[in-house]
Amino acid sequence: MTSPLHRAKRPATALAGPYGHPFHPILVTVPIGAWVTSLIFDLASYVVPDPAFLVRGSLWLIATGVLGALGAALLGFLDFLGIERGTAAYRTGIVHMCLNLTVTAAYGLAWAWRATGDAAAEPVAAGQVALSAVSLAALAVSGYLGGKLAYRYGVRVADEKTQAEGFHT
Repeated sequence: MTSPLHRAKRPATALAGPYGHPFHPILVTVPIGAWVTSLIFDLASYVVPDPAFLVRGSLWLIATGVLGALGAALLGFLDFLGIERGTAAYRTGIVHMCLNLTVTAAYGLAWAWRATGDAAAEPVAAGQVALSAVSLAALAVSGYLGGKLAYRYGVRVADEKTQAEGFHT
């Protein structure tokens, strides 16, 4: 019989990545990078004479982030399946997952809001910039919780015996 901690370190399926090297943390870089860059484009749209290329770029970055987030969510859910119910790690995983799904939905709505507009000569609307900023703040909180799952609770992290192999001379 294996312990709950041991089960949380093992992949639920090969799709989640091999032992000690999950795919979820690799994929989260896509939405994080896309959404941070979209906010930078949004802000830059206020300081250039013709912001249309930044407005269009931000729209596509948001779409890229949503698609990347859906892939990361699938793999993160596979990692979540190994966590024992009723534990602190499980509760943290629930909050992490709910925040990420909320942020992804907010960016999906942001994309729809922007796609119906005209990317002519106007900067991104202030409400759209505010939605992106609030969504990124929520994503930062969720990222902290994801780090807590991995680095404090050891979800999908190799055990210490395996880690020690990297420190033998």
